[in-house]
Amino acid sequence: GGSGGMKTEEIRGLSAEELNDRIAELEDELFRLRIQNQSGQLENPLRIRGARRDLARCKTIRNEAARQGA
Repeated sequence: GGSGGMKTEEIRGLSAEELNDRIAELEDELFRLRIQNQSGQLENPLRIRGARRDLARCKTIRNEAARQGA
């Protein structure tokens, strides 16, 4: 919960499985936010930016982990 987004250290602490779950959640949230935004229902467009940033960060860290063979 909370609107602070995730810290990189938090994301690095996740297992690969948890990271994939998190990415799926964020992609789902982003999809819903975009729909709301297109229909003019989104009060806070900044949430899209935050979700996109978290998603990108999660994917970057997942890719790093994959390269390290973690």
